[in-house]
Amino acid sequence: MGDVTREPDAERQAAVHALESSFSELMTVFRRFVSEAAERVSPGMLPATFKTLSVVSRFGPLTLSALAERLSADKGFLSRAISDLEGMGLVTRTPDPNDRRSRLIAVTDLGRDRLSEARAPHESRLHEALADWSVDEIEHLSTMLHALAVGEVPGRR
Repeated sequence: MGDVTREPDAERQAAVHALESSFSELMTVFRRFVSEAAERVSPGMLPATFKTLSVVSRFGPLTLSALAERLSADKGFLSRAISDLEGMGLVTRTPDPNDRRSRLIAVTDLGRDRLSEARAPHESRLHEALADWSVDEIEHLSTMLHALAVGEVPGRR
């Protein structure tokens, strides 16, 4: 029979449009959170620099190339962001023991503390928003979002 491209039915199409709208709302809230958190870490910090710090905290220590890949960002911008963060004492760069040409970027204790303080108000809001949700519902949402992010069908591997 071969590949058959099916037109989405009206109900599925409406559901996907509603999901798109919900994502748009969520992204607006998330952008606001990132901007506010960046300001709490350091007044005037760009949201992209905050995201850089967050990713280094979550996945570091890592090289500039690995960071650029993870963020799908320009190495030039990231190099400047890392220099700014290093100047604030929030990250360090040390020689990579596996490749002396590279440097590993890691978050300092001060960087971890600032991130924690910056995220606290948002985490409180998230806990409040989910207060009436069961743990199963929260875990189900997490599973569904992960499946969507990686292109899997939930519950199938």
